[in-house]
Amino acid sequence: MLETLGDILVKNGLVTAFAVVGATIWISYWLSAKLTRGWLHGSAVAIILGLIAAYFGGIMTGGNKGIADVPLLAGIGLMGGAMLRDFAIIATAFGVSFGEIRKAGVSGVVALFAGIIVSFVVGAAVAMAFGYSDAVSMATIGAGAVTYIVGPVTGAALGASSDVMALSIAAGLIKSILVMIGTPFVAKSIGLDNPRSAMVFGGLMGTTSGVAGGLAATDPKLVPYGAMTATFYTGLGCLMAPSVLFIATRALVG
Repeated sequence: MLETLGDILVKNGLVTAFAVVGATIWISYWLSAKLTRGWLHGSAVAIILGLIAAYFGGIMTGGNKGIADVPLLAGIGLMGGAMLRDFAIIATAFGVSFGEIRKAGVSGVVALFAGIIVSFVVGAAVAMAFGYSDAVSMATIGAGAVTYIVGPVTGAALGASSDVMALSIAAGLIKSILVMIGTPFVAKSIGLDNPRSAMVFGGLMGTTSGVAGGLAATDPKLVPYGAMTATFYTGLGCLMAPSVLFIATRALVG
């Protein structure tokens, strides 16, 4: 019976992947609530568990696709691939109206561009400091500092190596966790107590999961406003990083 069940799960890999990811998210939110009392958002816990699973999956199979090299979990390779990833980004962006972001005024628009450019420059500078001096690597890691979604999108567009793309995801993940944890501690000092400031904050930080988790721990009523501009941030970053920001990087470093 177990063998038959295993065959069914392998043959329906994508369905199995959705079930495994769903269970992982449920466990992550439970761990977040029980162990951190919500200070570390469930999405961050889920990402950490996913990275751990990928690491041990690679060790066990000796492959290069992490947990997707395990036959039972091969569907995760498709679920986490470029097709569904880009679909999720586009679907999220279509859920927001440009008319809504205008409520933040000029400050919201300036926050979007400033947040992307500053994060990119810092990430690219750190990449260069650690020896990644070519334009493609610097742009990919810089894009990862924008968000862990913009990083691999940029790397795929520019033809970056897999290790550089992994570093870009790691940079974005660290940023997301720092924003998530740090927001409640700085909220009072920066006036993060109203919808407009939440929208500006989301535009500056940009990492949707980090902003949503941080605002949820600060004031749940602010989450939709911060998440809205953070969503625009991700979409705008996916447009700017592999184009104008990469061109600027190449012009500086050759």
